[in-house]
Amino acid sequence: MGSIVAIVANAVAAAVAALRALRGPRLEPIAVATVLAGALIPQTLAQLPPAWSCLCAIGVAAALWRWPPLRWIALLLLGAGWFGWRAELALQQRLPRSLEGVDLDVQARLVGLPARRGEATLLDLQVDSAQHDGHPVALRGRVRAAWYGTPPVLRPCSGWQLRLRLKRPRGGSNPGGVDVERLALQRGLVATGYVREEATARELGVAAFCIDAWRERIAAAIDRRFSGETAAPLLRALAVGDQRGLDETHWQVLRATGVGHLIAISGFHVGMLALAGGAIARGLWRRRPGVTLHSPAPLLEAPVALAAATCYAALAGFELATVRTLLMLIVLALARLLRRALSVPQALALALAAILAVDPLAILSAGFWLSFAGVALLVYASDTANTRTWWRELVPAQIAMSIGLLPLTIAFFGQASLVGPLANLVAVPWISFVVVPLTLAGALLVLPLPWLGEALLQLAAWALQPQWSLLSWQAQWPLAQWYFAEASPPGLLLAALGAVWLLAPRGVPLRGFGLLLLLPQLWPATSRPLPGEFALCVVDVGQGLSVLVRTAQHALLYDTGARYPSGFDLGEAVVVPTVHALGVRELDALVVSHADLDHAGGVEAVRRGLMPRALWRGDPRIAGGQGQACAAGQSWQWDGVEFRLLHPPAGFRGDDNDGSCVLLVQSGSARVLLTGDISARVEADVAAAAGREPLVLVVPHHGSKTASSAALLDGLQVQFALVSAGYRSRFGHPHADVVARYRERGIPLVNTAEAGCLRLHFTARGPPRAIEHCRRDRRRYWNE
Repeated sequence: MGSIVAIVANAVAAAVAALRALRGPRLEPIAVATVLAGALIPQTLAQLPPAWSCLCAIGVAAALWRWPPLRWIALLLLGAGWFGWRAELALQQRLPRSLEGVDLDVQARLVGLPARRGEATLLDLQVDSAQHDGHPVALRGRVRAAWYGTPPVLRPCSGWQLRLRLKRPRGGSNPGGVDVERLALQRGLVATGYVREEATARELGVAAFCIDAWRERIAAAIDRRFSGETAAPLLRALAVGDQRGLDETHWQVLRATGVGHLIAISGFHVGMLALAGGAIARGLWRRRPGVTLHSPAPLLEAPVALAAATCYAALAGFELATVRTLLMLIVLALARLLRRALSVPQALALALAAILAVDPLAILSAGFWLSFAGVALLVYASDTANTRTWWRELVPAQIAMSIGLLPLTIAFFGQASLVGPLANLVAVPWISFVVVPLTLAGALLVLPLPWLGEALLQLAAWALQPQWSLLSWQAQWPLAQWYFAEASPPGLLLAALGAVWLLAPRGVPLRGFGLLLLLPQLWPATSRPLPGEFALCVVDVGQGLSVLVRTAQHALLYDTGARYPSGFDLGEAVVVPTVHALGVRELDALVVSHADLDHAGGVEAVRRGLMPRALWRGDPRIAGGQGQACAAGQSWQWDGVEFRLLHPPAGFRGDDNDGSCVLLVQSGSARVLLTGDISARVEADVAAAAGREPLVLVVPHHGSKTASSAALLDGLQVQFALVSAGYRSRFGHPHADVVARYRERGIPLVNTAEAGCLRLHFTARGPPRAIEHCRRDRRRYWNE
C-alpha cells in the first residue's frame, strides 16, 4: 500500500509541475487533452511498437519541449510513448504461452470477495510465486480462476497454495459485446483458468489487516437481516460494492432504465461523500471559528473530505472506478492545500493528468470516458441553467447527460435506454441523497451497534423499495431498451460532434442540425443481402455453436452457444449482442439442433433478447417443449432462399447428438449445410440427402473424431469447412485425425478459435465471398 501511495503522490506532483510549466492557465486543459489524444494514437494499431521505441518517443518529446511552437507535437509524442510503454509492459506480464494448459503450483493471495456462480466459485488471485514440475516459472500478477464443486471456506485476504491450469486471457472476437482481452489488459489480468486437484489446496494464512474481511462481514450482516428480501442484494451493492447477489433480473431492470451507475459504489457516490465530509468540517469550524486564524477554512475541509471519500472507496474494495475518482479528489485536495485557485476545466485537466500519469490504461475502459464526460456535462448544464434552485436544474442536467453521453453509451454497449432520462430524473436524487446516506450509516454501524445499524438499513430498504418498483415498471415499457447496429469510428466522431453542437449555448446557429450528425451512429449503414442472396455469420462462441443466416428481409439463428456451470451465458453475453450489432433486432426463426448445453445453453437468453417468431428444436427438453420438432422434409422459402431440414427423420430414436436438426440453406448454386453434432452413424444418410452439388460445410460436432467421416466428406462436394471450437478446448477439437481427413481431400478448414467470427456472403451464382475473419480483420494490439 505504501508503494502505491508513493506512486500516486509522485505522479500527481509530476502532473502539477508539468501543467505549471505551461504558460497561461487556458493552455492547461488543451495541453492535457493533447496528451490524451496522443495516448489514443496506439489504439488504432494491430501491434504496439517495441518498448524501446516508446521510450524514444518520450525522449524526443522532452527534446522538443525546448521550442514552444513544437510543444503540441511534444505532448502528442508524450501521450503516445507513455501509453505505449505502459501497455507493452502490461502485455509482457501475461502468462507465457509455454505455460498454457499445464499444471502450475502457485502461492497466491485472495483479492476481493469470492463469487458463487452456478456450480463454480470465481476467485481473483494475486500470484506471488509459481512452479511447474518443481521449477520456478515467470508468473506474477492477477489471475481469475474458477473453483468447481464446493470449495473450503475462502476467507478474504487469505493466502493459498493451489494447483491451477491456466491460459492467456482470451475471449470471442465478434461484432458487438464485451472485448474480454481489452478488459483483461485494462484490469491487469494476466491469465484465467481453474483449480485442479482441489484436495491438495492449502490455506497459508490470513493478512492481519483486511478491508475485504470487513466488507464480507457487513454483507453477511445485511443478508442475515434481509434474507430473501428484494432489498438485500441492492443494499449490499450500495453499502460495500458487493454485486454478487444481483441476478439477471436485477441487471435487466438496471440496463433497461439506465440507472446501473447508481446501484453500486460509483465514482459519483465517492464524490458525494467527499462533499459531505467537507460540509461536516465546515460545520465544525463554524462552531469554532478561532481555528481558521491559524489555517484557512479550505485547508481544514480538504483533508476531511478526502478521508470521507477514502473510507467509502475502501468499502468498495478500492475498485477501479472509485480509485479514479479518489485520485481526482487527491489532485483537487492538493490544489487547495497548495492554495492554487482552479477553474472547473483546470480541475478536470489536473485530474485527467494524474490518471494518465498513474494509470494510462484506464482509457481502455468505458468508465473513464463516461465519468469525465458526465462530470463535464453536469458542470456545463449547471453553468448554463437560468434557475438557481437545484431541483429545477435537474431537468436540463439530465437532458444534457442523456444527449452528451449517448454516442459513448452506444459505442461501448451497443444499446441505450429510452426511459433512462426519466428514470434518472427521479432515481438520482432519491438514491443519492436518501437511500445511500441511510445505507452507508447503517453499514458503518451494523457491526459495532447492530440494533442501530439494522434500523438505519431498514429505513434504507423501505426507501429503496418504491424506487425499485418504479424502475421495474419502467423497464417493462415498450422500447425501454433500444439496440443499435455497429457503427464505424467516423460515425462515432460525427455523433460526438453532433451532441456538442446540440448542447451549444443559445445563439449558436443551426443547433438542430446536430441531430443530422447523430444519424450515422443511430442508423448506421448495414449490408443486407439482396433477394436471392444470403449472409452467414458463424459467431465465435468458443466451445459451442451459433450461426446467423440472413436473407433480404429475414433472419434465422441456428443454435445459441453455451451456458457454463459457472452461470456464464454465452447466449446473453455474446450471441445477442453480436446479432444486434449486425443490425438484427428480432429473429424470424430459431433452430436449436439438440439439447447439449454448448448448443442450447443460451436459448432462454436468445428468446428473451431476440424474440424469435418461430422455434424448431431437435429435443423436447429444449424450451420446455415449446416450438416445433425438427423433421426431415420440412422446408420454407424466404426472399428467394430455400431452407430445408434434412435430418432427423420423423420418429427418429437414437443418440441425442445424432438427433440434431440438420439444415440446408440454398439459393441457386450457393449452399450451406448446418450439421449440429451428428456423428459418423448418420453422416452417410445426411450426405445422400444433401446431394453432390458444391457447398460450404459447418463441421459436425466441432471436429470431434466421432464425426466428419469419409462417408460424409466423400459423399459431399465441400468447397470449404467452418469449425466452431474453443481455444485450447479440453476436448481437443478439432481432432488431429479429422483435420488430416479434410487436408487429404484438399478442403480448406477455418476454425473460429483462430479466426474469430466468420462472415460470408452467398449469391445465387459463383462461390461464396468472405466478408470478415473477425480476429484478423478486427485485430488490435491487445488481442491474442
